[in-house]
Amino acid sequence: MKTLLQIVQSASAEMGLTVPTQVVGNTDTQIQQLYYLLNGLGDDLRREFPWEALNKSYRFTTQFLITTGNVTLNSTVVTNIPSTATLSSNYMLSGVGINQDTYISTIDSPTQVTLTQNASASGTGVALNFGQTIYPLPSDFDRQIDRTHYDKSKRWEMLGPETPQQWEFLKSSYISTGPRIRYRFSNGKFEMWPNITTAEYLGYEYVSNGWVNSAASVAQSSFLADTDTCIFPDRLMITGLKMKFFEVKGFDTTGFYRDYMNQLQIAKPNDGGSLTLSMAPKASTVLIGFENIPDGSIYGQG
Repeated sequence: MKTLLQIVQSASAEMGLTVPTQVVGNTDTQIQQLYYLLNGLGDDLRREFPWEALNKSYRFTTQFLITTGNVTLNSTVVTNIPSTATLSSNYMLSGVGINQDTYISTIDSPTQVTLTQNASASGTGVALNFGQTIYPLPSDFDRQIDRTHYDKSKRWEMLGPETPQQWEFLKSSYISTGPRIRYRFSNGKFEMWPNITTAEYLGYEYVSNGWVNSAASVAQSSFLADTDTCIFPDRLMITGLKMKFFEVKGFDTTGFYRDYMNQLQIAKPNDGGSLTLSMAPKASTVLIGFENIPDGSIYGQG
């Protein structure tokens, strides 16, 4: 697998350009252009195909706090909470006197929070159920992979992603909860419904933006050092860089485009393998039948 420096050196030599000994930090404007073109090429490639090396899994456990506090009719302030240390504005609150779709607005002190809605009743030492419903995405998250979202504690698929219309229906209707968790991606966060006050182990798969690896095998979203490598085939990156260089210079790219597309058409089908397709697909049975009884049984003796 070639490094950034080796890819630029190969492309430069093939185009008859001066072969550099350094890319990152090089003051030569032509080498700088090759560097940025190569980063642009990799960024385009990671978005256009579900490359196997970019598929990742993410797991987390839901966070919650069951506690007590004092609420006052028509007030957003909740007082006398034993501890607010683990809470944040990503937590929803449910309980006596708490309206649906009520979140923490601010953490005022170690014992007090302000809510996004007024309480509908007063109470002292009432049970309060705080559940985190908004979670950060993985740091290298690019896009989700559909139908991989599961509540692994219950072995149920989560329902979603919900549309804005469906989401507001869930938050505003009289009957909007059930045994299944619903989710959506919003404002760069993973959001779920309803308020969960148990430790549920959730997970999903996603496409990473980390198409570059450092010399220490740390995933990155671009080349940052001459020793970095990438997940794409070397020849694909070399031919693509040559094509892009000739394109920005205004030269004829016909031959370079052909070479690049040939490499791309080789890389995609060979990435992660392919399914074996049947010309006459038929669903198999999970029950014992004529087609899966072993020889020697009464059905196999003529």
